Amino acid sequence: MKVRLYTGDNLFVELCEEWGDLLADSAADCVFMTCAWQSAWWKAYQPGQVWAPVVHGDDGRLHGIAPWFRAVEDDGTRTIYPVGCVDVTDYLDMIARRGHEDAVFAALADFLAEHADEFDNMRLCNIPQDSPGLALLPGLLADRGFSVSVDIEDVCPVVTLPERWEDYVAGLDKKRRHELRRKLRRAQGAGSAVDWYIVGPDHNLEDELDRFLRLMAASSEEKALFLQHPVNEAFFRAVVPQAAEQGWLQLAFLTVNGEAAASYLNFTYGDRVMVYNSGHDPAQHGRLSPGIVLVARLIEHAIAQRRAVFDFLRGDEPYKYDLGGQDTHVYRLTVQAGAGR
Repeated sequence: MKVRLYTGDNLFVELCEEWGDLLADSAADCVFMTCAWQSAWWKAYQPGQVWAPVVHGDDGRLHGIAPWFRAVEDDGTRTIYPVGCVDVTDYLDMIARRGHEDAVFAALADFLAEHADEFDNMRLCNIPQDSPGLALLPGLLADRGFSVSVDIEDVCPVVTLPERWEDYVAGLDKKRRHELRRKLRRAQGAGSAVDWYIVGPDHNLEDELDRFLRLMAASSEEKALFLQHPVNEAFFRAVVPQAAEQGWLQLAFLTVNGEAAASYLNFTYGDRVMVYNSGHDPAQHGRLSPGIVLVARLIEHAIAQRRAVFDFLRGDEPYKYDLGGQDTHVYRLTVQAGAGR
């Protein structure tokens, strides 16, 4: 294995086509690890300098990418982070071709040991619990003299979907099943005034995104403050059209009397629906529980589409468990470089 270090955004230009082929043949295959997502994040935020080791085999074939960047902290500490870390990207990983993981991560560990004078520490966030890198890299780095710690970063509740909606509902515990049915009946009892839709090619995506962002800002003070930062809104406006173009976007609305009452911005990728963000106005139509009704309809739709997993992504909000979410975890890998020099 040969390792080349990329230190500029040409990483996202020169490798993008090969990147997609590699990602599809890896355990890291996820919307957040696509070249499209990573390049959109980098273009919006650019919090340091690209510092990304790329691994090729002797035959020149791409076998691994560690899409990282190096930032200089206020105290002068040089820290390696993954592109996307931390708030707007739920899963982050290192990409290694299936069947070549041992060689790829050994090559990355050797590279880090050889370049330990170029950084002081690494903080790799949001690594999924089943990542080969999480299993392999800590031991390889410890063997090379680095100080390594692995800690749980957050929970990601997921629902493994059955073949039928009725089986999903029956799988909820009694109290949660009763509450879901009650809320759906109440919405149905409102008649034709309550409806829902998924944004498609016949809709104006820019208008629908504007509508979503208004609902998102109305949801909570935290979300409103997040969107007040122009770079955050710019990121949403960049990544959503890209996701739509790739067929990954699921932007859905529940309406009451034609007025948008709740919205979910999800991604569909492979056999998984990922619940990325949401919006609703608590002061409007709260009696109808529009957010819960909409996400229930999206679970029903996912089952009809033969999706395997409904992934609520990071966070332990109660509604995720009310709808059957079971915890998985993402981890933080922290590496101190001083011991490895």
